[in-house]
Amino acid sequence: MPCLTLYSRGYCHLCHDMLAALETLRGEFRFELKVLDVDADPALLALYDALVPVLSAGEEELCRYFFDDAAVRAYIVAATTGINPR
Repeated sequence: MPCLTLYSRGYCHLCHDMLAALETLRGEFRFELKVLDVDADPALLALYDALVPVLSAGEEELCRYFFDDAAVRAYIVAATTGINPR
């Protein structure tokens, strides 16, 4: 099952929007989602401070600031089927 990580913060409306889009996508696909608060970890804060939200799959950044539906769907399809639709 694909694993996505959302780097976020509690008071960020763009972060809330991206999380909502991901939750909607769960109606179509199975994936694990980790939501990490950058303000809770100094190392994450140093990496992502003004860049959140950032959605990644391992080392691959899928989108930043705004949800990229096509990129996320393509990653999930490729991760689950081995077929890269890109």
